[in-house]
Amino acid sequence: MAVQISLKNGEKVKVNDHVYCSPPWSVRDGTPYSVARIMEFLPPEGTTKGKGKGKEIYTRVRLAWYYRPSDVSDRPVADSRLLLAAIYSEVCDINQLRSRCYVIHRDKITDLAGWKKRPDRFYFNRLFDPYIKKEFEVIQATDIRNLPDHIRQVLLSRYEYVVVEKDVVPDLTDTLRLCTTCSQWCANPDTVGCDRCKKFFHMGCVQPPLLAKPSRGYGWTCAPCSRRHEEEVDSHEVRHPTPITKPKSNAPAPRGRGRPRKDRSLAEKEENVDIKYFKMWPFRYFGQYTVADDTLDPDDLIFPRAATRVGPKYQAGIPPLSETLSSAKDPGTILQSKNFSDGEDRGGDSTVEVLSNINNVTDEEVAELEEWKAALTRKSEELHGVDWLTEAIRRFSQAYLINRGWSTVDMSVPARAEKWKKGETRYTDREWTAEEVAAFEDGILVHGAELRAVRDEVGTRTMPEVVRFYGHWKNSKLKEENIRARERAATVKGDEDEEPTLETPISDDEGSIVRGPTKANSSCGACRTRESETWWRAPKGLATDILCDACGTNWRKYADLNVRPVREDVLPPGKKSIEKREGTPLNGPSAKRLRTSVTANGTPPPIVPAAPQLRCLACQKNGPIGKVLKCSQCHFRVHAGSCGVSVDKNAVESWLCDLCNNEKTQEASLNTDCVLCPRRKSKKKASTKDADSFLRAAKLTEGQGWVHVLCAIFSPEVTFSDVSHLRLAEGISTIPRSRWSTRCTLCGEVGGVVLRCSDCVREYHASCAWKNGHQFGFEIQPVRSHRRDTVVTNFRGETGNMVPIVSCQEHEMSKRELYDICETDETGETALQVYCRTYKQAPVSQAHALLRKARRLDSILNTHADAVDGNTEPEQQCDLCATQYSPCFYRSKYYPDRWHCHKCHCSQQSKATADATDNWSELASPRSSRAMQE
Repeated sequence: MAVQISLKNGEKVKVNDHVYCSPPWSVRDGTPYSVARIMEFLPPEGTTKGKGKGKEIYTRVRLAWYYRPSDVSDRPVADSRLLLAAIYSEVCDINQLRSRCYVIHRDKITDLAGWKKRPDRFYFNRLFDPYIKKEFEVIQATDIRNLPDHIRQVLLSRYEYVVVEKDVVPDLTDTLRLCTTCSQWCANPDTVGCDRCKKFFHMGCVQPPLLAKPSRGYGWTCAPCSRRHEEEVDSHEVRHPTPITKPKSNAPAPRGRGRPRKDRSLAEKEENVDIKYFKMWPFRYFGQYTVADDTLDPDDLIFPRAATRVGPKYQAGIPPLSETLSSAKDPGTILQSKNFSDGEDRGGDSTVEVLSNINNVTDEEVAELEEWKAALTRKSEELHGVDWLTEAIRRFSQAYLINRGWSTVDMSVPARAEKWKKGETRYTDREWTAEEVAAFEDGILVHGAELRAVRDEVGTRTMPEVVRFYGHWKNSKLKEENIRARERAATVKGDEDEEPTLETPISDDEGSIVRGPTKANSSCGACRTRESETWWRAPKGLATDILCDACGTNWRKYADLNVRPVREDVLPPGKKSIEKREGTPLNGPSAKRLRTSVTANGTPPPIVPAAPQLRCLACQKNGPIGKVLKCSQCHFRVHAGSCGVSVDKNAVESWLCDLCNNEKTQEASLNTDCVLCPRRKSKKKASTKDADSFLRAAKLTEGQGWVHVLCAIFSPEVTFSDVSHLRLAEGISTIPRSRWSTRCTLCGEVGGVVLRCSDCVREYHASCAWKNGHQFGFEIQPVRSHRRDTVVTNFRGETGNMVPIVSCQEHEMSKRELYDICETDETGETALQVYCRTYKQAPVSQAHALLRKARRLDSILNTHADAVDGNTEPEQQCDLCATQYSPCFYRSKYYPDRWHCHKCHCSQQSKATADATDNWSELASPRSSRAMQE
């Protein structure tokens, strides 16, 4: 008989039932219940199960968790009954089980709308892996047909569902695929399909064998189909079939059959449907990184997998030492050169770094050590700090090992030398500046405990430093809260006639039921009702601290809270509205604050006053003032790192964008149209044109014109004289003429430079693509062989060739790791800055701007070929200044086989003109006239 456990609400649950699980309210701090499946009941820790029936005592339970979509992603999901399965389990106290619920797969539900109307009903169709941070499709095992019969039968007998990638679902659910050559089953990784005859082949069965599958976007045809197609082309008998379209009809649309009949018995059958489990799991991974024969092994791992990193691409192929010695003529020479004989033996005292040796110290020496330790610092917080105590014990131990006294230990130096490290290491982090603390608190306010995003906001600290500071900062905030709580308790203790406040809940196992409304909390924080049989504690961020029974139940079970907006003038006294981020409901709970683990023992940090935020028009993300700049004239907003701007902190409020600044200084052209975009007549003024778009960001060209930052960055021919500030765009004249004359597929106009989509053949202007919501970003592509002309960069731990990507809006980008324009790395540099610094810097050290322009014009106009005869050498040299670079070379007047550059030619012409003028002046003087008369 299956073991059944009675919950505190009277319900009985058994293994494989779904339940709500939650620790007390004080631990989880307002987060909703978690949904989980009971895998097994466990006795108390350290004991074994009872031998007889009915003698077992269960105090713990192993649960398989489900995730809510808001737990793993920022995408808004309107369906509060949708869950994400996971192959992840934890052991919890059995008292954390609240009540029973029902979770089944979407394909097993006949009436989804009716299912969601019933309480405590959930469904899932995807799985989230918390280790590789990726979502997978979950399909029924009975839907898989493209497998050998013996593998399919084993899969069906063990599991109810299969976890696969989205792209693999069509291959697995197709009919059985056999190789046309060998008639064996075609596994997906080693199979190619002909695009014409739709037959499948092993890559090793075709002649010649294929080493790799065709690239994305390309097809493959077998030899007979290729030969047949060539014959059709040679005979000019190729006829493309005309698509058959269904003729239009004026008949009315067919009427539906009405709503499905509500069948109570069918719903009960769906709740109690039998699910197969193998080793306590109903599904396993069977995707593109699975070997089909391995699934026959019952001990094969069921977890989702990523691409393997084993092989010569990731590991160095170093032969063993025995082979090296056997192949060498003189092994002693190798040993001597490698210092094998003179090296230290590992595992000895000389290769061990001692962290503590206090266990060998006598009691008298320990008492003396404690006295010296207390004298090393006057700060009481250091005497109780883990970092300081650890380093003090380390230094005392080192002094004891080398027979030095305790008085030689000095803690005033924060750095120390370590073995096998070249530089010194600090035992504690350097002090945080006020600006860094302010940026950290702003990041905590916006992102909550998502410390990687907070690290990006700070920009000057590493991830370990941010994590350590978060712990200290959180403890300091909790200390302040505890002090205030003790002060309030001391003032209220003497007043016995005072009404019970919200801090005195009714005794319940969850600790979230309150006695009722008070003057400060007179209504529900969500729906504003004042009447309810039961009142619940509310999460932080609402107008009041209580919820009615309906809102409290919806929040705890479904994480669904419809907050009714409230004006600031009707808030209770002492209750200030909390400034929320743009895009969140007014006075609603912040999703970032509530995404904390239900098993965490700590309390999230309290809400601190909000810092002003600005939304960047390039990435549509909020950021603090200073990192996101706002033009004081046109109100254009952008991340400073994505526009090549560095502004002093005192001048942030008065910052002007380049176009507005040019209106005041008038140093460049007042026509602000981009030279790479088609010429259009705009009714907007230049001061306000594109002020609500990233296309407002423009930079000067070498001809004093203007070019969009977006157009210049994603045009490979364009470079900058100063990439740190994106000044003076060069190389526009080198863009091929074909890209100027191609018609844009979005606006239909000819003119302007077009870009080609990275995933299809469409071509469009960069500005048109941005306005239509196409995807812009940068991708790190691995470099197989390092050539001399290959420039490799590093961004967020990835090393390779950084490539700008423009893709149509409808293309799926889940397989690509695309970095946004404003996305930053550990140093605070944006992806745009890293790309420009690596690939967009003009060669200013080789030649000045005018000479670079002359070289570009020389390559375009091909002046060498026009000025030189066919039998002369293509390279010329000026006979006067010996230069080889000039827009044009001229033949010498007296020596036809010699050349003069443009500068020397013009100098000689000017000199000849000046000499002629002087001669004429002499002839025209009175003395010359008199001499001529005589």
